[in-house]
Amino acid sequence: MEAHIAEWLNLLVRWIHFIVGVAWIGASFYFNWLENHLDRKPPQKEGIDGNLWAVHGGGFYHLKKFTNGPDTLPPVLHWFKWEAYMTWVSGVTLLTIVYYYNAKAMMIDSSVMALSPATAIAIGIASMIISWFVYDLLCKSPLRHKPLMLGIIIFAYLAILAFALSHLLSPRAAYIHVGAAIGTIMAANVFFVIIPSQKELVKALTENRIPDPGYGVNGLLRSRHNNYLTLPVLFIMISNHFPSTYGSPYNWLVLIGLAAVAVLTRHYFNIRHINKAVWMLPTALFGFILIMFATMPPKQTALAQNDIISTAKIMPIVKQRCFGCHSSKPTQPGFSAPPAGLAYDKPGVLENNADKINTQVMQKIMPLGNLTQMTDDERNRINRWYRSLKQEAQ
Repeated sequence: MEAHIAEWLNLLVRWIHFIVGVAWIGASFYFNWLENHLDRKPPQKEGIDGNLWAVHGGGFYHLKKFTNGPDTLPPVLHWFKWEAYMTWVSGVTLLTIVYYYNAKAMMIDSSVMALSPATAIAIGIASMIISWFVYDLLCKSPLRHKPLMLGIIIFAYLAILAFALSHLLSPRAAYIHVGAAIGTIMAANVFFVIIPSQKELVKALTENRIPDPGYGVNGLLRSRHNNYLTLPVLFIMISNHFPSTYGSPYNWLVLIGLAAVAVLTRHYFNIRHINKAVWMLPTALFGFILIMFATMPPKQTALAQNDIISTAKIMPIVKQRCFGCHSSKPTQPGFSAPPAGLAYDKPGVLENNADKINTQVMQKIMPLGNLTQMTDDERNRINRWYRSLKQEAQ
């Protein structure tokens, strides 16, 4: 009953997180596109920085951006902040349900480091809090006047964070906490910097004075950072579906490499209106392909006849090490149904998913946290079974 309720809570919160995340990132992408496509050619009406005509949904829209602001504020002014706040709140709630509630299985990998659940959770929470303070201090330092250098140092910090977490937590938990740290930075930027700068602008207009330019400069800097961080954090949100990334022996380096690909892609779309820079997208694609080949498992030789292993011979291993989660009625706490619907006690399921099983077992990401203590010899036997199936199919 408890696992069943937890699963449905997972569904509800994940659904909410997805919806508000789409709203936040969609708004960010739209306003960035809008800013880059404003028609600023003279003549413009007095006080207007640029305008744009658009058609959507069967209607025409005419948008204008003011140089400073209107003479009088409209009675209704729309703010874009709750999308960011709810994305963070739902994300942390989901993190709690999926990872902290079942920390022994989801947060800890004894082959990485033997930790208690409380220690693993503390490391995860601390990574988010510390990341915000480090980032905020960097943005308030003299580096704020050197945006390129600041961006490089922030990226370097995230690389260090990924390296550290990959040597403390389970691979999936390490990835998701790098994402949580980035998400915390982005949401805190909105709460502590971007919205206050907008409130200062509104307040200055109501008091008929020139707004403090420092607010606008800081808000623009943080908004630009959020824009570049969107694609890396989106990858991390879906990374648990791709064990070849977090399951790699150099998983932290894979994460940083894919983040660099994402940032370069985002940069292309940010500047293409002023600099075509057509080399950026092919370079990003080449980087992605390079990472794909770098993580490819080594080619294996054919098995001798006496090394062939049948499905029946590995079933005792699967039953002892995998049935706790992957059976019709899981016994592992926190699971009301087999993950991904894979119940290995049903005929044909094991052989039909041999590729996935071999990959996850050999990359030591399954069993989760190696709770069932699968040995290296057992992993090698499963690999031989997988190779046997492939060899017989040829």
